Amino acid sequence: MEQEKNKSSRKKFVFWSLAILSSITALKLFPSAPKRKQTVKMLTQDGRLVEVEKDRVVASKNKITDEELKSWVKNNKHSIR
Repeated sequence: MEQEKNKSSRKKFVFWSLAILSSITALKLFPSAPKRKQTVKMLTQDGRLVEVEKDRVVASKNKITDEELKSWVKNNKHSIR
């Protein structure tokens, strides 16, 4: 009687082990949905808001100063509506 109990528990163990192993293999074979690219919202020179992919933006190491920004806004005030 004890041997039958051991055989049944071994069969269950082997069955569940194979089931888990096959599910892990199936997950690796079928990749998940493609990842969305990260976007950044930016303002164009003509005042439109656009989304640009983050990897396409080239970052400048020099930041614009407040005075440069104010003078740019004053010079381009007529083009933004």
